[in-house]
Amino acid sequence: MASMWDERYASEDYLFGTEPNAFLVSQRHLLKPDMSCLALADGEGRNGVWLVEQGLRVLSVDASTVASAKAGKLAEQRGVELKREVADLLQWRWGENRYDVVAAIFIQFAAPEERALLFSNIKRILKPGGLLLLQGYTPRQLEYGTGGPPFADNMYTESMLRTVFAEMEILHFSEHDSLIREGAGHHGMSALIDLVARKR
Repeated sequence: MASMWDERYASEDYLFGTEPNAFLVSQRHLLKPDMSCLALADGEGRNGVWLVEQGLRVLSVDASTVASAKAGKLAEQRGVELKREVADLLQWRWGENRYDVVAAIFIQFAAPEERALLFSNIKRILKPGGLLLLQGYTPRQLEYGTGGPPFADNMYTESMLRTVFAEMEILHFSEHDSLIREGAGHHGMSALIDLVARKR
């Protein structure tokens, strides 16, 4: 898995661009300086770097050494310090009650069994009152083919997310078709689902 992503990120260009995800930016009002934040599968750092620029203390985790190096380069260019760790999230030691915010933007590399483990760990690692900011694709994204894995099972549905995060307070939920421009990796009309949830 890591070697595949290393290959995808090998270009000088940033696969998903250098600008932050639009949904993440739309939740800026929830973010406060000095919050601790985990940026999951953060790739080349576009979201992690932006979160640091908002005053958060961010750990950017990704399985790709190549992507993490590019994230460090982007942080340096922007004049911020981004803490980075290269790790397989399915093997990583998550811990409990560690972060005020978890940013989970397009982390759909995981098949259903792996996803269940990821979501369980996300709930554990958030502090009480902590926020999950999640965006992903719905199965209809396969019709658009403008990004994401070619597997319907990896996509999210509203019923699935509401069930998995039922014990959390849902602050925002939206399923929508939107035009996104995130480098060559995500480009065009897309079938998206957004979730903001607070750990009780």
